[in-house]
Amino acid sequence: MVTDKSIHQHITDLIAEEHDLRDKLSRGEISRQEENSRLSRIEVSLDQCWDLLRQRQARRNAGFDPDYTSVRPADVVENYED
Repeated sequence: MVTDKSIHQHITDLIAEEHDLRDKLSRGEISRQEENSRLSRIEVSLDQCWDLLRQRQARRNAGFDPDYTSVRPADVVENYED
């Protein structure tokens, strides 16, 4: 079961991976292209996590069970209009 806590932990893990990639780039262990490619995937995953947390909170606020949410596809969360 996905919980807010597990989503927050995944966000923390993704941020740590992002920092690790930047460190590896600065040490010359990976190329800029590899860093950018992997960072793009991390950013999408982070957006999906934040979206899932917002969905869960919205369901709670409306009096519904937050466990009936799911991760939306990348093309959905990446194309939100403000």
